[in-house]
Amino acid sequence: MSGGPAPERRERYARPLLIAFLIACAADLVGVLTGPDALHLAAKPLLMPLLAGYAVARGGPRLLTAALLCGWAGDVFLLADSDPAFLVGMAGFAAGHVCYLVLFGRARGALPPAIGYAVVLIVFVALLWDGLPGGLRVPMAGYSLLLTAMAYRAGVLGRYAATGGALFLLSDALIATGVADWPQLPGHGFWVMLTYVAAQFLLTLGALAPGRGGGRPPRATEPPPVSRSAGPR
Repeated sequence: MSGGPAPERRERYARPLLIAFLIACAADLVGVLTGPDALHLAAKPLLMPLLAGYAVARGGPRLLTAALLCGWAGDVFLLADSDPAFLVGMAGFAAGHVCYLVLFGRARGALPPAIGYAVVLIVFVALLWDGLPGGLRVPMAGYSLLLTAMAYRAGVLGRYAATGGALFLLSDALIATGVADWPQLPGHGFWVMLTYVAAQFLLTLGALAPGRGGGRPPRATEPPPVSRSAGPR
């Protein structure tokens, strides 16, 4: 007999993993907003492994799993408050963006005009430049270019992924303003984490959509999907 039933067995874990991810997100956001710090330190490292497990259970592409696990590495290193850990964490996220870019490159779809993303990148880096520590200026500029390219290309997978890319851009922009000592919004860390987890979740949903990033198509016993003629989702 073939190994056909294995995907169905994996699918049984998809809902529990998704619920566990959402619970971990709630715990992390509560920890960031109200304390204690131990709640944030315990919940944050669980987020991306749980989301990656959900993607695997749904039959998602390996590049999506790799991107999420690279995000996990970035999450862990950013828990340490030091410049070397920040650079290593940024490298982890950069590797994740490369995975996303390769994944997006395999898809076909409409993209928004690139000029808007280019203007945002140039203006934001120019505004931040003088406030950044000297050793972080070039790495953050390079990272910002890679992140902006990922956010732009995410649109090829539809509205969920496009929104996820934009939220990732916003989340990292909030982090960058903190590094540059700009005035911060009340609950700064909460907004950073909220936009980040929403970004990764929406990127995952976009990549798992049948015909988009390589997620498993519906089984023959399931009802046919709604026609896509009305929109990209």
